[in-house]
Amino acid sequence: MNLEIHVTETTSPLQRRSFLKGAAGIGAGVAFAGPFGALATRTAGAAPGNPDASGVGYGPLSPVKDQTTGLELLLLPKGFEYISYGWTNDPMSDGKPTPGSHDGMAAFRTEDGVRLVRNHERGLSSSGSIAPASSTYDPAAGGGTTNLRFDPDAGEWLESYASLGGTIRNCAGGPTPEGTWISCEENLTIPGADNTATELHGYNFEVPADGMATGVPLKAMGRFNHEATATDPATGYVYETEDTGDSVLYRFRPTNRSDLAAGGVLEAMKLDGTTDTRQWVTGQSDTATWVVVDDPDPQTNEYAASTRGQAAAKGAALITRGEGAWYGNGVVYIVASNGGPLRLGQVFSYDPATSRFTCVFASTAAELLAAPDNVCVSPRGGIVLCEDGSGLEYMHGLTADGQIFRFAQNNVRLPADVMQARGYSGTGDYTGSEWAGATFEPKNGNWLFANIQSPGITFAITGPWRRGAL
Repeated sequence: MNLEIHVTETTSPLQRRSFLKGAAGIGAGVAFAGPFGALATRTAGAAPGNPDASGVGYGPLSPVKDQTTGLELLLLPKGFEYISYGWTNDPMSDGKPTPGSHDGMAAFRTEDGVRLVRNHERGLSSSGSIAPASSTYDPAAGGGTTNLRFDPDAGEWLESYASLGGTIRNCAGGPTPEGTWISCEENLTIPGADNTATELHGYNFEVPADGMATGVPLKAMGRFNHEATATDPATGYVYETEDTGDSVLYRFRPTNRSDLAAGGVLEAMKLDGTTDTRQWVTGQSDTATWVVVDDPDPQTNEYAASTRGQAAAKGAALITRGEGAWYGNGVVYIVASNGGPLRLGQVFSYDPATSRFTCVFASTAAELLAAPDNVCVSPRGGIVLCEDGSGLEYMHGLTADGQIFRFAQNNVRLPADVMQARGYSGTGDYTGSEWAGATFEPKNGNWLFANIQSPGITFAITGPWRRGAL
């Protein structure tokens, strides 16, 4: 029996959940997304005070009710809807409470739906690891990852469990072509009399999308204030960012791209014409080469011995607060959270084919972009920037040619009864909390997943993507 399903963009994707679930059982296919190249018109870039003037966004933002709680947690463009899940303290499928401080995340398409790995940016903890002992690095540390499963056809969250524990400040990371997530520690704790740590920190850890981590650090990838990674699928090279004011961009060339624990060579980017990109404006570009970091695993936190200190001594280019990283559109995108002349943030691209390093966007006004952090690229080629500023927080869209617009606003204000029921403290106003972990369902790009770090919520967002640049 052949059944053809026509889905219009005016129909709510979440209202279709029951229908689509039934249709999937008889082999019906549904396509929502159009190609990125089909965008019809592009006008001049957005101007301060009118962030959607580019013509490539989705229009004004307005409150939308969460399909799980009924609360208006997000402001979104017309036609977009969402489902919240994995709130801090919610019981997971393994019986543990969901840890807080949700951060970086990636989505993987598997036979049983979409699998996600989510970071938790937590520190040392008196309650110990969030994961079983077999997946724990340091029993005194409370950071790590949780894995989630989502049914993209039914629009339903299915399960969650702790997959890595015993780490500190798992900020971001990145997916690999092997179907794993690299979780990064943004921390350099050394065990000593002033803390309870039992292990040296500052490493990356690999987590399978559909299993448990081993808790073994990937020491050859470097010990530093890790932020994010992006893997070039053509070479297996892993690009790594570092969250310091005088950071560098790293490249890890693995001995075996399918086994990162087997070691490799850590390098840092050097530019032909400068040693400092921190004031670059949109359009500045230079040719990159790479210098070897001789000791990727320094046992001290002294600058000269650090990976960035070694790299700078060889002429590596400085980047201020390297944060998000993602591979897409054939390039590696890198975010400098407070780079640029106004220190509002930069987005760079590195083209492995030409070795060109380019500033594709430097913010010229806080109304456009302030303190970008995590980044991802949609299957259609649009770029999502998660904001981590000091006021109202947005997820922004950015085109590959540098046109920016607002896509979503954090509107999390929880009433007193919800705060009490969930065991939260404070006023209930979380509108200043950062966005993190933006990642698209990779096969069709029908769902965008993202986190609000506090109080700790994960969202699955869907809607008429082909109306704009994402």
